[in-house]
Amino acid sequence: MKFLAGSKKALLVLASLAFLTSNNTFAKDFEPIIVIHGGTSGLGLTKEEFAKREKVMKESLKAGQSILEKGGSSVDAVIAAIKVMEDSPEFNAGKGAVFTSDGFNELDASLMDGKNLRAGAVAMARTIKNPIEAARLVMEKTPHTLIAGEGADKLAKKHGLEIVGQKYFFTEYRYKQLQEAKKSKEVLLDSDKAKAHLGVSTEPYLGTVGAIALDKNGNLAAGTSTGGTTNKMTGRIGDSPIIGAGNYANNDSVAISCTGTGDIYIRVAAAHEVASLYKYKKLSVQKATEETIKQVAKLGGTGGIISIDKNGKVGYAWTKDKLGMYHGQAKIGEEPKVFWPLEK
Repeated sequence: MKFLAGSKKALLVLASLAFLTSNNTFAKDFEPIIVIHGGTSGLGLTKEEFAKREKVMKESLKAGQSILEKGGSSVDAVIAAIKVMEDSPEFNAGKGAVFTSDGFNELDASLMDGKNLRAGAVAMARTIKNPIEAARLVMEKTPHTLIAGEGADKLAKKHGLEIVGQKYFFTEYRYKQLQEAKKSKEVLLDSDKAKAHLGVSTEPYLGTVGAIALDKNGNLAAGTSTGGTTNKMTGRIGDSPIIGAGNYANNDSVAISCTGTGDIYIRVAAAHEVASLYKYKKLSVQKATEETIKQVAKLGGTGGIISIDKNGKVGYAWTKDKLGMYHGQAKIGEEPKVFWPLEK
């Protein structure tokens, strides 16, 4: 009887260990890391132009890194990093959002917690200063995953988020971008094509922003925020607020944030595709990211993807034809690094 009792106790211990391991809560610390992107753009930036974006991206990385250093969650780190970029006119998110064909700024953002697969997103928001915070509200305060338009703005106001008028999002170069796009009846991405069309008098543009993180407890999170595409139809929603397309996180595989031709990323289910290739085909996170970008390019899309796997390994990939992705990363105790488009 003592042998049987001892065996049952051993089995219970083994079962408990298996449960903890499967839920990424096994008693060990992971090496925290945060990775961001500032969208994709043509490769014609001068060093001075890039320096302005690099400064903000380093501030973004430091904001997320600080939270991770204090033992904070990957969700909090992602939000902190994205808010820095949303508050800068250098990016197509928040303050620097592009204009719709009707002259509005409509913003999209999403957030996903890899620990429990909870997610929240907003789309077509017009008065929310930091849409990534509204995405968290949807995740934590509602039974829904995506809320669009007036409903998103009302939710943010109800819960005390900072509300601004459309004038807050106005920037002269974004407005000029819209006027030029209207002349040629084009919907422009933040790409070399846009720069060539607008001429040297207009700055090249960065696009969608995103952040992904792994915290010390092994929890992954991902966030993405954007203003969409210049001259898009009012009401158009791209991949950024679509879970599984522009954003995804799951502790059993990877965290991903995408940027680029959103309509094609939706069709490819790009973010989830990276996770599937990693989990089921057993590809490395780098290889899974590269293979997914190939699918985007095959359908005529452009852009890039950042990813972190459950062990903290990082993957970067982007379409290569005269296009680069601005990205960076920071580990605990290391100086944040931001990379030129052609670097990894």
